[in-house]
Amino acid sequence: MATLLPILYSFRRCPYAMRARLGILFAGSQVELREIVLRNKPAQMLAISPKGTVPVLQLPDGQVIDESLDIMRWALQQQDPQQLLDESTLTQGYALIEQNDRQFKHWLDRYKYADRYPEMTQLEYRLQGEVFLQQLEQLLLNQSFLLGDKISLADIGIMPFIRQFAHVDRQIFAELPYPNLQRWLNAWLQHPLFLQVMHKYQPWQEGDQVVSFPAGIDGS
Repeated sequence: MATLLPILYSFRRCPYAMRARLGILFAGSQVELREIVLRNKPAQMLAISPKGTVPVLQLPDGQVIDESLDIMRWALQQQDPQQLLDESTLTQGYALIEQNDRQFKHWLDRYKYADRYPEMTQLEYRLQGEVFLQQLEQLLLNQSFLLGDKISLADIGIMPFIRQFAHVDRQIFAELPYPNLQRWLNAWLQHPLFLQVMHKYQPWQEGDQVVSFPAGIDGS
C-alpha cells in the first residue's frame, strides 16, 4: 500500500510558499504538491485553513500547518542533513526572519505596489526597505551566508523576499551599493534547489493525478 504524502497547497511566486518548499527540499522530504490559483482557491484548502493564504500543509494524520516558518521547521525536524536548525545560530536566525516578516515585508509590499499606497512615493518606500538590505549587506561582508559560512534557516527564510524586492526593478537593484547582498542573491537564484523550487506546475484540480514534490525517482 502506498504511503500517503503530506499535502502542500502552494503558489509558485509567493515568497512564503517558496521558503516552505525550500525547507522541504533541504530536509529531503516529499509532499503532494497542489499548485493553486489565488483568485480561485480550492474548497479543500479553505476547509482546512479558512484564512486562505499559502502555504498550507496537511499531514496524513489530519494535522494542518498553515504558517510557512512552521512548515520549514516541521520538515527540518524530520531530518536536517545540512544542519539549518543549528542551535548556535537559531536564535539569531529567528530574530532576523521576524524582522524580515514584520518590518521588511511591510515596506516591500508598499515598494512593489506603490500605486496602492499613495501616502509615500515608491522611492521613499524603497529607501525604507533598504534599511534591512543594509543590515544584510553588513552580515555578508566577510561570510558567504547570513549567519556564517554555511546555509542557515535565515538564508532560506529571507531569500525569497529579497528576490521579490530585487524584481520590482532589477536595474535599480543592480545599481544599489550592496555587492555582498547581490552576490548572495545571485548565488541563490542559481542554486539547484531553488531552480527546483521554481519549477512550473499546472494548477491543481480535484481528480488530478498526484504530483510529488520533489519528483520521485520513478518520475512521479
